Amino acid sequence: MIGFIGGGNMAEALIKGMTSHGMRDIIVSEPGEERRNYLERSYGIMTTLLNKPVASSCNIIVLAVKPQDMAAVLEEISGVITEEKTVVSIAAGIPLSYLQSRLNTRRLVRVMPNTPAIVQEGMTVMSLCECFSDSEIATVREMFMSVGKVLTLPEKHMNAVTALSGSGPAFVALFAEAMVEAGVAMGLSRDNASELAIQTLVGTARLLETGMTPEKLREMVTSPGGTTAAGLKVFGEKDLPGIVSDALLAARKRAEELGKP
Repeated sequence: MIGFIGGGNMAEALIKGMTSHGMRDIIVSEPGEERRNYLERSYGIMTTLLNKPVASSCNIIVLAVKPQDMAAVLEEISGVITEEKTVVSIAAGIPLSYLQSRLNTRRLVRVMPNTPAIVQEGMTVMSLCECFSDSEIATVREMFMSVGKVLTLPEKHMNAVTALSGSGPAFVALFAEAMVEAGVAMGLSRDNASELAIQTLVGTARLLETGMTPEKLREMVTSPGGTTAAGLKVFGEKDLPGIVSDALLAARKRAEELGKP
């Protein structure tokens, strides 16, 4: 049995992916009655109002709560977390050491998924202790592979991962918004500008998925003295790489802050 504490958007994305891959032995604790009913109807899973029964009845428990709520949840369930249970946290910034100090198990996994998991195009990074064998971690890996790609990295990289792929969808969406608004300002309808911008982003991502480097793709599109070169010149003058770097560093710093007691 796999249990989720918290039934928000990311939990739903995982449940959707898991059930579509035949993983249906799932229970979710969620305070909102309407949300519980929705999850039951949509995915054929069990739900409950209470966290403790989920933690006591499941072998794998996914902590899908906000970082600010983690302390209260851990205090509530700590008495029923035994050493054979696996606890998976998807809360940004919360380190494994924090979980280990409050739970009676070393079988802990820190995970950073991202929002494209909703359409099964997510990027998930896992960090875990060496106490797991490959076979033991296989189910957890399968859960996240049901919504996209999975990497395993040392925990020291997790705050950077949070900034890059966790917050990244919002940064890409902001760029898309800016493209749409610029298109509208140049006289395009909002619908046409949206279609042009979004398909351009999707197509570019597909090209990069082939293994082409961003640098190579940029060079391919850019003709000397052409329209692309004119636009890139403005990005250079405004120091777009520096802006992106500063934004990611700010996101990483906030992830570090969230992980402090």
